[in-house]
Amino acid sequence: LILGIISLLVAAGVIYYYKELPKDKVGQTLWALFLGGVVGNMVDRFVRGYVIDFIDFGWWPAFNMADVAITISVIGIVLLYWKD
Repeated sequence: LILGIISLLVAAGVIYYYKELPKDKVGQTLWALFLGGVVGNMVDRFVRGYVIDFIDFGWWPAFNMADVAITISVIGIVLLYWKD
């Protein structure tokens, strides 16, 4: 429940500060990818009570596509803001 509430607050924060986000296509795409990943995991947490991690290579912790979206977007956002 706590992680679901944190996800809800993060999603609300991204939406609230939308006007402050970069207006270029790369910045918009990265923030949209981040928001999509957060909302995807949030829905799983509120509907099922947990997140279903369905990709498992055996040698790496299991994950899902929302985790991939969050990871790629955070790396991209860090690089984007570091460049500026």
